[in-house]
Amino acid sequence: MAFRSLPERLRHLAENAAGEVRKAYEGALGSFDDLSEEVLTSIGPVGVISPYIVRRVVRDPAVVQRVAYWRSGSPGIDIGSLVTWCGDVTDETALMRVLRRWRHREMAALAWLDIAGWLSIESVLQAVSEVAEICAQVALDWLFEEACRLRERPVDRGGRAQNLVVLGMGKLGGRELNFSSDIDLIFAYGEDGVLHDRRGTSYQEFYTRLARSLVGVLDSVTEDGFVFRVDTRLRPFGESGPLVMSFEGFEKYYQGQARAWERYAMVKVRAIAGDRETGREFERFFQPFVYRRYLDYRAVAELRALKAKIEAELQRRDRGDNIKLGAGGIREIEFIAQAFQLIRGGQQKVLQERRILVVLDRLGELGLLEKETAQFLRRAYLFLRTIENRLQQYEDMQTHDLPTDPELRSILAFAMGYDDWAAFSEHLSAVRQRVHSIFEEVIAEPSKQEVPSVFLERRAEDLIQQLENFGEMRDPMAQVLLRFRESAAVRRLSQQGLNELNRILPSLLKEIAVRHVERPDEVLGRVFRLLESIASRSVYFSLLAENPAALAQLVQLAVASPWIVQQIALTPILLDELLDSRTLYRPLTRAELRADLVRALDTLEPGDAEQLMIRLRQFKAARQLRIAAADVMGVIPVMVVSDYLTDLAEVLVGEALTQAWSATAVRHGEPPARDAGASLTPGFAVIAYGKFGGIELGYGSDLDLVFLYDDVEGDALTVGDRPITCAEFYARVAKRLVSILSTRMVGGILYEVDLRLRPSGNSGLLVSSADAYETYQMESAWTWEQQALVRARFVAGDVRVGQRFGEIRRRVLCRPRNRAKLRSDVREMREKMRENLANRDPAVFDLKQGFGGITDIEFIVQFGTLACAAEHCEITRWTDTVRLLESLRDVHFLESEKADLLRQAYCAYREQVHRLTLQELPARVPVSAFAEVRAGVQEIWRSVMESG
Repeated sequence: MAFRSLPERLRHLAENAAGEVRKAYEGALGSFDDLSEEVLTSIGPVGVISPYIVRRVVRDPAVVQRVAYWRSGSPGIDIGSLVTWCGDVTDETALMRVLRRWRHREMAALAWLDIAGWLSIESVLQAVSEVAEICAQVALDWLFEEACRLRERPVDRGGRAQNLVVLGMGKLGGRELNFSSDIDLIFAYGEDGVLHDRRGTSYQEFYTRLARSLVGVLDSVTEDGFVFRVDTRLRPFGESGPLVMSFEGFEKYYQGQARAWERYAMVKVRAIAGDRETGREFERFFQPFVYRRYLDYRAVAELRALKAKIEAELQRRDRGDNIKLGAGGIREIEFIAQAFQLIRGGQQKVLQERRILVVLDRLGELGLLEKETAQFLRRAYLFLRTIENRLQQYEDMQTHDLPTDPELRSILAFAMGYDDWAAFSEHLSAVRQRVHSIFEEVIAEPSKQEVPSVFLERRAEDLIQQLENFGEMRDPMAQVLLRFRESAAVRRLSQQGLNELNRILPSLLKEIAVRHVERPDEVLGRVFRLLESIASRSVYFSLLAENPAALAQLVQLAVASPWIVQQIALTPILLDELLDSRTLYRPLTRAELRADLVRALDTLEPGDAEQLMIRLRQFKAARQLRIAAADVMGVIPVMVVSDYLTDLAEVLVGEALTQAWSATAVRHGEPPARDAGASLTPGFAVIAYGKFGGIELGYGSDLDLVFLYDDVEGDALTVGDRPITCAEFYARVAKRLVSILSTRMVGGILYEVDLRLRPSGNSGLLVSSADAYETYQMESAWTWEQQALVRARFVAGDVRVGQRFGEIRRRVLCRPRNRAKLRSDVREMREKMRENLANRDPAVFDLKQGFGGITDIEFIVQFGTLACAAEHCEITRWTDTVRLLESLRDVHFLESEKADLLRQAYCAYREQVHRLTLQELPARVPVSAFAEVRAGVQEIWRSVMESG
């Protein structure tokens, strides 16, 4: 900021300010001309914007030295001088004088640096917080020692000196204190006790006196002013509660009596002075109170109620131009961030953060806010906090109201870098309008609708009248409504749950009506069954009531797929996925899945196997919902559906393997595999067969798995305190992996696991060495086992073992075979399957096992691969049926027309199976369906499998 940039009307103010500063400085410290040019030219503008700085320099010219030192490369708060000054303090009066003198010097210097643009606003907020924290700590240290000298030193059960714990709340806790802010403090102590003085003073009384002294030293107004205004009303029970409480007292209060708004206050709680170790225990204690383990959508309504009280108070005082509490002000940005923190912080640990700028960045990174929106809120917050500082730096007064005086308006506009008030005001209004618009989207009251109280109170005839939009379907709709009203789940609802349910119903009926579905009663029944299943957790009612778009998505999916609604009922946290249609219909890539899974498991306590399995199941359900939603809405084709489902399974199996390995290694150490650092699970690999191996998973598919180890002798011992053989170690890893995947929990299983394709089936070892596996495949495997090998591939574990498996598979598949015997074996196996598994009803076509269905196509492909691989080993590169069909066409095993027909039939069948699964129907269609395609597949089967 240059002196010459001042508007003409403000020049005289600048000249007067510069003159006063020069006179004070030269009268106490020497030549003014020794200061740097940038400091000299900043004095006038700074003096105009902050007369407070001028007054402080007149009283203490060393303020200018502090600015010069900072600019010359010695930045930082000057705590050293405060400690030195306090060394000579003999009473509270002297302590108060020293603290005020030091505080004014540091704050005036910070204000100068801020106004001149030499410190970022983030740095200024942190530095002001540091000044407050240092003052509190230095004052408490002196007062505590004095109190101990007069009475006795309180100690904990271990005999360690036990000081007061000072907890900073709000902006002090978040290190975001504004220039003239008060500081919100709560006082606590770790353990109760009694001093051995003449009066037997209780610790409660000792710490209460100490806290009162600290508040007085900081807050009292003397001829030197005050240090910081102190607000202690955020303590338990507010002003009527004790000033100080023990840890045990806090625990009882917050577990049983705390009010909703106190959660928001605790988002930023931080120990800022006193017994820091006990303070950190307090911080950890508040975490589960603030951040619930579930998605807590009640927080939105609670924040809305709190904001309504603030707005009513502003209107009463006619303070609409308050940049902190008014529309589009600082508080609205804070509420936006806190809403997401309180709802999701228990699930997403990265949101358990005191600093609002960090929270906004993370909301953008997580996709909870659009990145551009998050960045705008960040810029708006810094802009508003800068205005706040300029308002307060003018006279060191705690104000947030925009000035009405023309001269003060000119000064504020100039301070913010604008030519005049009109330009500044126009930009500020635009910022506030957009902030308020975002706030309205996140927190504001949903649109009012007529609440159908008849749902709970009126007769069936009245219900029918409420359903006129459904025409002839109104009677069936009314019956569904009546049954739901009388259900046990609804009768058990709390009043809050009933209120939320009444908010949901109008929108629910409207959403069903506008879709003009053939059987709206069935759709309503599906949604009601879901609502009954989540009734005991009415927080999900709040989610749907607060988010009409989520309710609309739920109805849309209920129309398309009862299976999806059933999955949501099993895992209600999936309702959260409905909030954002941008992500709901965009399944994630494998890399995105891995990153998401890391975040989902980030808050897990080590060794918590139950929570691990719950999180994995929730993760699968949420990502599978995205796939199914995109599928039923036709956003992605069937082949991509299987790709996504397979990617999801690979990521989950890989993580489950890592967790199983880690848990086993903790007990027994790890195998002495060569180059162990190259893999998280050295020497071990998971091989996928069947649909998983063929990249053809469907909804609800099980996983055919085989486990191999290599690179270590089976009888070698693990390196650990409780060693076992490596073969046993790998077997335990495999068992634990299967348990993680297939243990049935409230949210169901992760995947059914089938291990029968391992060498020798159920009678074989759970984990085979690569050598033993190769020997079995080359010498003992049945033809059907080699058919299965066509679709086998490495999916998790040590890549080197995966490469070894790939070499074995290639050698086995590419061996010369007697084609006639191979055909006979394959046909015989298919006939046995058809006899045991195919549906006998002549009116239906079994898409999987029926003649001309999916399995016939797969057997043709497997036969062709085994028959041709000796001469064309390159075809074994693939494991999925579609690309194998293309390879068999390229090597002329199949004519182009036949290969194309089989590919089209295979994709059409699988798409229909997906659709039927989502409708919770078996994989069967009327015999007339796919008649032409089916006949073509049958003809190819006969020509390939029954000739020669």
